[in-house]
Amino acid sequence: MNERNTVQKSLVLEAAMQLDHPTAEEIFAHITGEHPAVSKGTVYRNLKLLVEQRKLRRVEVPDAADHFDHTLSNHYHIRCKTCGRVSDAALPFQHDLILRIGNTQGYRIDEHDIVFKGVCPVCLGKDIEAIE
Repeated sequence: MNERNTVQKSLVLEAAMQLDHPTAEEIFAHITGEHPAVSKGTVYRNLKLLVEQRKLRRVEVPDAADHFDHTLSNHYHIRCKTCGRVSDAALPFQHDLILRIGNTQGYRIDEHDIVFKGVCPVCLGKDIEAIE
């Protein structure tokens, strides 16, 4: 595994940490605002490396682009069906869920990711600060 640190990889990691669950396109747009010479391919390659090196987590979102998260501990996410925003779900990770599902389908289950879908407070027109 390539552990070499590059300026581009540092820019990608920094952007992913500054943005809230960004997509690769959002990271690319963020970086090229100040560093227009960085290519989209460079961003995608470095995201792949950072996920492989476990410095970022890829959040696979059904029917949408993957998002990236700098929080590496197991947790769940919520996606707004209106604006596409992805946020952490305020739900403790269910470590025993794999055991509870057991071998009901003949699979060996190694891990699980859950993405809830709904409408975020901004799209609902609610004051998000009042909720948090």
